[in-house]
Amino acid sequence: MKKLKIPRYIVWLFLTGIIFLLIMSLLRWTVVLKFRTPTEKTISLVEAYWLGFRYDLRFVAITVLLIYLIGSIPFLHPINKKWGSRISFFIWTLFVIFLTIFYIADFAHYGYLRQRLNANVLTFLNDAKISFGMMWQSYHLGWILAGALIAISLLMTIVKLNYNFILSRPNVSTKKSSKVWGVIFVLFLAFCIVGNIVYKGGQYPLRWSNAYNLGNDYAANIALNPFQSFFSTMEFREATFDKAKLDEHYAWMSAYLGVPENERDSSTLNFKRMVQSDSNNVTAKQIHNVVLVICESFSAYKSSMFGNPLNTTPFFDEMCRNGVFFNRAFSPAYGTARGVWATITGIPDVQFNRTSSRNPAAVNQHTIINDFKNFEKFYFLGGSSSWANIRGLLTNNIEGLNLYEQGSYDSKEIDVWGISDKNLFLEANKVLAKQEKPFFAVIQTADNHRPYTIPKEDLKEFQKKKINKDTLKKYGFENEDEFNAFRYTDFSYQKFIEAARKEKYFNNTLFVFIGDHGIKGDAGNLLPKAFTTQGLTNMHVPLLFYAPHILQSKQVTTPASQVDVLPSIAHLCNISYTNTTLGRNLFSLKNDDANNFTFIIDPATKIIGALNKDYFYNYQLKDNQVESFVSIKDNNPATDEAIKKQLRFIADAFYETARFMLLNNKK
Repeated sequence: MKKLKIPRYIVWLFLTGIIFLLIMSLLRWTVVLKFRTPTEKTISLVEAYWLGFRYDLRFVAITVLLIYLIGSIPFLHPINKKWGSRISFFIWTLFVIFLTIFYIADFAHYGYLRQRLNANVLTFLNDAKISFGMMWQSYHLGWILAGALIAISLLMTIVKLNYNFILSRPNVSTKKSSKVWGVIFVLFLAFCIVGNIVYKGGQYPLRWSNAYNLGNDYAANIALNPFQSFFSTMEFREATFDKAKLDEHYAWMSAYLGVPENERDSSTLNFKRMVQSDSNNVTAKQIHNVVLVICESFSAYKSSMFGNPLNTTPFFDEMCRNGVFFNRAFSPAYGTARGVWATITGIPDVQFNRTSSRNPAAVNQHTIINDFKNFEKFYFLGGSSSWANIRGLLTNNIEGLNLYEQGSYDSKEIDVWGISDKNLFLEANKVLAKQEKPFFAVIQTADNHRPYTIPKEDLKEFQKKKINKDTLKKYGFENEDEFNAFRYTDFSYQKFIEAARKEKYFNNTLFVFIGDHGIKGDAGNLLPKAFTTQGLTNMHVPLLFYAPHILQSKQVTTPASQVDVLPSIAHLCNISYTNTTLGRNLFSLKNDDANNFTFIIDPATKIIGALNKDYFYNYQLKDNQVESFVSIKDNNPATDEAIKKQLRFIADAFYETARFMLLNNKK
């Protein structure tokens, strides 16, 4: 310190921070020793400890930075001024109190639920008297309180002793060295707070979701500390359900989903269906592999399949004529993260503040993909999977997943979304062509999204078109860039299928294409007016099952949803599976049946709704009087009050059930 001329103030904060880091690391180790099961003893925690240290470092660094910045004000300097000392110790006291309370609550929470402390505990405040009575009867609160006071006193004594030790040392810093070390210290603390400069996906700050990239819940829980877990879930307190409303709709919902009558139980809210393979399923014997393509912004009314005169997707239109095409398919909500969530989990994302993929309490999900037991699992996307914690959703829930993302490819990245869709397909095709075992691959596209980049390497073969602005607007496009990006997506599909046809896996592979969401806009006369006026263009997407050597082509008008994709794939592949979500096998439904329904939600406006083949009903949760009931088969007024009432009931049934399932569909 003397040689380097480091200010005593910085040395005190640095050493005090190190002490708290050691204490938090010790507490993490204590959680491991106290709560791990025999199976968990075999799980390596090296990465979890390292990640946990970085989470701890972040919160210590925030406290230290706050004290340093306040102390940098001359008359509040903690070494030289009495008031500075008092304020610094006050902040340290608050930190110690929070540290003690959070870790005590965390130990109790983990022991009870096997989860780190999260903001859902705040719901107990709604019934504070009952909750306190439960805690008093369950825990020795008197001893816990006494222990907390002792812990706070001991920790503050350590802070004080460290302060006195530094105070006893001579001041060797100069004005110049104080400024230099001050800048270095602030930059160091900022680095600790961001916490992700050199980590995979380092363009993003350190997030709670990094814990779920470790691949299993136990490692994730060990990595997290109660601060990170609690504050990350603060905005998700609405991720719960109304038990009374769910009870009201359980009988209908369980019957609709096909829960066996003797297994329906409103007390346990059982939605489990065990679907067995069928030895007589001839089609399935020919399907060895699955490729599921989640198509970015694949808005139905902008495509050729729905008669758009700009003929943006001629190749995909041709595929639809040679496959099983569902022309009334919807994403439950707008947004890529919500679309991926619904497709992978089978549950509509009904959270309002942000997305379920970002919610630590919901990230543990059963997916039917895991029922494809002997299949190699792949997920390909051109950019980083760090956005919206998609990496956490995938790696934490899909067993043995081979994740290909930014940095996994030979192709050059073209924009923020990584490599082009064409190159993504070709890179994926190279990997799949080498497989000897059956595989289940998901490919997620991105180019049909701002900034609408089309690689220069493709501009010789793919010709951009110039269209009059008024014509573009008339048929759903904002500008030429969006229009050509939509066309380029079709070009990419064509290049993929052409490449796949040359490989031996093509003839026994089921290709499934589903839009992640649509784009709100004017569908004109291409669809009934309700699609435009009610914003259904936002969710209306193509859904295609394509295996030209296996499936007979047909067009299906049955309402379909992203949540139905995996059960339908499992049926076609004759896979026995467990379904605990809202998805149904579309191939078991009667076409054009008015008793098939799809759920729609707009999280931004808090509007929920349900539709069948003829009608769409929705209402705003914030104001039950704001509602709409329209025809989606033609432009005639909807007047049948019985159907309106039925769809209101069904919208509530889907909504309340989805809220329950988000937190109760664990692996």
